[in-house]
Amino acid sequence: MWQLATSMVAPTPVWVVVVIVVAAGVGGAGFFAGYEYRGSPAAHPGLVENRTLSLLAAGTLNAFFPTLAGDLASQNPGITAPAAAQSYKGSLQVASAISSLEAKVDVAAVADFRLIPSSLEPTYAGYEVVFASTPEVLVYNSSIAAFHGLNTTNWGTTLASVLTSGSGVPPFAVWNASTDPNGYNEIFAMMLQGMVYGGGNASVYGHFYSGTPGGYANPVPKITLLEPEAQAASLLKEGIVSSLITYRSYAIANGLSFVPLDPIVGLQANTSTALADYAKLTTEILSSGGELVPVHPAPVLFAATVPRDAPNATLGAAFLHLLVSPEGGDVLSAGGAFTPLVPAWTDDPAAVPPVLAPDVVALPSWASGFLA
Repeated sequence: MWQLATSMVAPTPVWVVVVIVVAAGVGGAGFFAGYEYRGSPAAHPGLVENRTLSLLAAGTLNAFFPTLAGDLASQNPGITAPAAAQSYKGSLQVASAISSLEAKVDVAAVADFRLIPSSLEPTYAGYEVVFASTPEVLVYNSSIAAFHGLNTTNWGTTLASVLTSGSGVPPFAVWNASTDPNGYNEIFAMMLQGMVYGGGNASVYGHFYSGTPGGYANPVPKITLLEPEAQAASLLKEGIVSSLITYRSYAIANGLSFVPLDPIVGLQANTSTALADYAKLTTEILSSGGELVPVHPAPVLFAATVPRDAPNATLGAAFLHLLVSPEGGDVLSAGGAFTPLVPAWTDDPAAVPPVLAPDVVALPSWASGFLA
C-alpha cells in the first residue's frame, strides 16, 4: 500500500472538460483524435477545489494506468481518478496535444522515450522518467491453418507468402506511423527481420509497404489494413485482420497469441550490434505541421513526465512515484507484459521533484545518445 502525504498535494481548482477534434491527412488517410483536458486553473479561481488526477498516455497503457490511478485514489482519501480524466492515444498525439493544443494534464506518458525531450522539453516539460520496456512481437490469429508453425525466424517470409497468395487470409494490421510509434516500429521490425535473417531490409518490408525503405512508407492495399491500435484486439478476434506487430504488453493484456521476435528485430536489444543495425535504418513520417521528417529505430522504452503547467503537479509526481515503486512494477509486469526499470531513468536528475529523486538515475550513455 502506498499513501500520499496529506501535505504533498495542494488542492487545485475544479476542471472543465474541453474536447478538441484534430483532423490531418496522412498519406491520403485521415485521422481524428479527441482530447479531454483541464482548462487553466488560473482562469477559474473561484471554483470549488478538488484533487482529481488526469492522465494522457499511450494507448497500450490503458490496460495498466487505470489500475495504478485507482490504487492511488483508494489509498488516499480525497483523491479521485475517474475514467473521464484519462485519455489514451498514439504517443505522437499525446505530445502534440500538450505542445500544440495546450492540453492541461497531471501526467503525460509515451511509448517512445525520445518524444518528451524532443517535443516537450524545455517549454512544456522539464524532465522525463523512463519507467519500463516491452518488445515488439508478432500477434496472429492462431486458428488460421497457414500460420501454424510461425516462429521467430520464419514469420516474415511466411506472412509475405500467405498474404500475397490470394488465399483469402485477412490483411495485416498496420498503424499510422505519423501518430503512433507502433506504426514506425512495425516498419522497422520488418526491415530488421530482413537484415537479420537474410534478404536485406526490403525483403519483408517490400511486401507490405510501397516506397523505398527510408522514405515515406505507404501500406499496400488489400495486404494491409490501416487501423488504430486500440481496435487491434477486437479486429483480430473478429477475423477482420489476421496478424499485426505490436507491443508484448498489448498482446498479453488482451490475451492474444504471439510470436516473440529476435531481440534486435523486436527493438529490445541495446548491444553494440543492435545499435549499429538501428543506425542503418530510417523511415519518414508526417510532422504535426505536415512536413516529412525522418525517424530512426530505437529500443522500445516507455517514459512519462509531469508537464510544467499540470493542474496538480504534486499529484502527478505522486503517480509517477507509485508507477516506479514495487507496487507499480507488479502491475506493469503482470504476465510478463512490461519489464520495469529499477531504478527508473531520467534525462535530468536535477530536475525531478524531491519525491522522485530516490527512484531515478541518469539515463545510461547508450540511451542518452538517442536524445542527442
